[in-house]
Parts: sequence; C-alpha cells; structure tokens
Amino acid sequence: MEAKIIDFHTHTFPAFLAGRAIAKLAGNARALNYLNGTAEELRESMRKAGVDYSLLLPVVTRPDQQEEINRIAGEVNARTRESGIISFGGIHPDNEDYRGILRRIAEAGIRGIKLHPVFQKVYMDDVRYLRIVECAWENGLIVLTHAGYDIGYPGLAYSSVSHIASALDVLERSCAGRMGDFVLAHMGGWDSWKEVEERIVGREVFLDTSFSLLPIQPAPGMVRSPEENPPLSREAFLRMVRGHGADRILFGTDSPWSGQEEYILAIKESGLTAGEQAAILGGNAAKLLNL
Repeated sequence: MEAKIIDFHTHTFPAFLAGRAIAKLAGNARALNYLNGTAEELRESMRKAGVDYSLLLPVVTRPDQQEEINRIAGEVNARTRESGIISFGGIHPDNEDYRGILRRIAEAGIRGIKLHPVFQKVYMDDVRYLRIVECAWENGLIVLTHAGYDIGYPGLAYSSVSHIASALDVLERSCAGRMGDFVLAHMGGWDSWKEVEERIVGREVFLDTSFSLLPIQPAPGMVRSPEENPPLSREAFLRMVRGHGADRILFGTDSPWSGQEEYILAIKESGLTAGEQAAILGGNAAKLLNL
C-alpha cells in the first residue's frame, strides 16, 4: 500500500470571510497566497498534489471565539472521510474554564489544539499557556504552537525560541515522564533556525516543516528582496532532521501561504532518504493522528 501524504499545517476560512482575511494577512506579510483560503481550493490543491489528508489549525484570537471555532472543528471532522480534511480545536490563554474547554474538545473527538502566542499576545512560557499544555496532555490532546517570529508581525517575541525553550524547561520538570505530544511549527522557530539548532533540536518535541523550506513569494504589487527572511537551507534542513530524528518531523506547508505540490517536491529533492521522506511526508503524522 502506498504511504499516505499528510499536510500537518494548513488554514482555511469560511467562504464569506476568506477574501477579507487573506487580503489582510497577505498585506501584513507582503507574501503571496497560493490559494484563496477556502476549503474548496484546499481540496483541489490536495487532489493535484496527491495529499491524502490536510490538518486545519484554527486560531482563537479572542476568548469568546472558542466555542464556535470548536463547534466548526467538530463539523469538519465529521466529514473527514469524504473531504480528507481534519481540524484541530483552539483555546485562548484567557479562557478561565480551560479545563472544561479542553475536556470538551477531547470528548468531541478532536485530536489536538493550536496555540498562536503572537496572535494571542501571550508569551509561550506564561503560566496560562503552561497550564493549558499540561491539561491538554492530561486529556490526550496534541498541542501545536506557532514557533519563532511571525512574518506579519516582525519583531514580536511572544513565541521566540528563547520563550519556547523556557516553556520546555518548565514542562520537562513538571511533566517528567508524562509529557504528551508537542508540535513546534515552522521547524521549531520561524526565521530563527540557528537558535533552534542550539536550543530545541533533540528535545522531546515534534517539528513541522511549514513555511520554512521555500523562498517567500511577494504578494502582487509588493517587493521582497531574496535576502529578506531567507528559507532554511538544504544543508541546515538535513542537519536538523538528522540531529532531531526523522521520526519527529512532520510535513506541513502553511497552505495557503505555500503550495502543496511545490512543498512535496522540496521535501523529495532535499537529500532525505526514501525512508526519511516516507516518515516525514505522512508516516509520523498517521501515527500521531491514529489514521
């Protein structure tokens, strides 16, 4: 049986909102969107690229959004068999009933949650996040967080490698022997990969490949120099994969901000062995998501 390809990091928006949301985010980042942000275009991209499953990562930017976002995640997951799309849930660090929210997410069969310290304006090592991560693990949930800087909000250090490393220090002490699954997006720290090699590689986390391996294409009418936010080099990528272990790397694109076909090709041309490619492109994710 041919191995499945699973994109562990994608985003869509409701059709009525997608145009405005994509325009705003593309403008902030000065980065091209490959898709229009709708589920329909994501499914077409999956078909063309040969992607079997895509994981949606919604972000709760206000505490009052979590109920609706998690309701929609449940509806998405009810249609996974025909769509190939899976959704995580979300929670805001200011949701005081975090224990109840996380319990209900798990009871709904949602496999994990997405955190975004930059959008949520809370440092990754803040106690509000640490207690959410611990409680999520107690409920058997995967935790995935944005890691590193954010292209649309330059200089904001809420999820910098230093704050992530600090959070890991605390969690490794408080959850010794019982840490759950923790995924750091963007190869552990977007635009900070040298620091990731020094402080994150080899620790008990997964890294996803999203928005790290390809040059950023400018949005129409905007300019980006090749020296601005360069991608992770092939040599550094191979070094990080082998230093961290290919069994803890997850294929992710950050679609619509990268193309799925282009990203699969980048993985296949990176110099990884066939076994490493199979694990990264889907094998590891299939185990995490019980697919």
